Amino acid sequence: MNPNRPAFADWLGHTNDITRLFLAASQTPGMINLAGGLPEPSVYPVDELAEFAAIALRDHPLEALNYSAIEGLPALRDTVAARYNRTGLSLTRDNVLITTGGMQGLDLVGKALLNENDLIAAQSPAYLGALDAWRPRQPRYRSMFPGHSEFDAHNALADAQFAYTVPNFSNPTGKLIDIATRRQLVNAAHDLGTWLVEDDPYGSLYYDSEPLDSMLYLSGQECSGHYDGPVIYMGTLSKEAVPGLRIGWIIASPEMIKTLTIVKQGADMCSSGLSQLMTLQALQSGLLEKILPNMLNTYRERREALCSTMEEQLQHLFDWEKPVGGMFVWATSRNPELDTSLLLNEALKVGVCVSPSVVFDPDGNNTSALRLNFTLNPPDKLVEGIHRLAKATQLLCRHKEAR
Repeated sequence: MNPNRPAFADWLGHTNDITRLFLAASQTPGMINLAGGLPEPSVYPVDELAEFAAIALRDHPLEALNYSAIEGLPALRDTVAARYNRTGLSLTRDNVLITTGGMQGLDLVGKALLNENDLIAAQSPAYLGALDAWRPRQPRYRSMFPGHSEFDAHNALADAQFAYTVPNFSNPTGKLIDIATRRQLVNAAHDLGTWLVEDDPYGSLYYDSEPLDSMLYLSGQECSGHYDGPVIYMGTLSKEAVPGLRIGWIIASPEMIKTLTIVKQGADMCSSGLSQLMTLQALQSGLLEKILPNMLNTYRERREALCSTMEEQLQHLFDWEKPVGGMFVWATSRNPELDTSLLLNEALKVGVCVSPSVVFDPDGNNTSALRLNFTLNPPDKLVEGIHRLAKATQLLCRHKEAR
């Protein structure tokens, strides 16, 4: 490296490499990847998407291949607004911004709202992708534990630039925030004026019950006329259909949408016109509703395989709750001195990749838990993966005892 070249930005010295690691793990022969938040490719509606792409290119070549409006195609924005409209929640295209995947939504919010050392109130443990998106802004964090008996939403949100939540089956814990706590968060946001980010990639993945009302909808009850409240709702196709289209959306007040549009202009100018047209057809044709039952059945079976094998192999080592939806199980070591970053190294040696808890804690203090994904692998691989994890945990414990 040439010493005369300017140094890289300081924040790059505080990143994590877990995302890169678990994406690469899928390419390692024999490796069982329990680390990522990855969907099952066999549920992708390949034939339908191929037809949608052909129709878009044949019938709308200019919209598909040219630059599009920064906010997104008007017809897609209208369709997204209509999808979420209900009695008590009135949305128009002015409430919708199309993003290049859900991650861009997080990035845009950080750029719009954060200056260095600003405060984020974040549901804890927090999604590492969100932490990565905001790391260049160098914010401070206040941990929130929605649903705990002592949780006070007003205290949690006070003085924060925004609050960040994943109420439906949180990444990483799989936790579902109950309706009473959702109301508390919404009421606090309205009372204090704090922006409330509702990140909802897993909202369709309910396995055991009917979906709960979104905080966007609950906030709409407090607004008269078109939505102008404090909730910034983020949706994406990545878990409902396919991640490769890289299409998501933000629903918020017109004021926020205008601001985020300015930010997006400097990020990527616009999202893919072809992907937007394919998404429009997917939404208008009912494709997402068509593929959902198979997706739920597939993931429900895999959740059962993972959790039942954990009962057999790990119950003396970890505590966890079986999630009622989503993609993840959060397992906390019964031995608080067990460092799951060290466990990851042992696990890789025996052919299984997991996510250690430290990357989900902006302060780096949570070192004794794991995030395990059950959607990517079939049941037999999940069973083998947990057997390997149990072996790795026992090996690490023996190494520690030998010292």
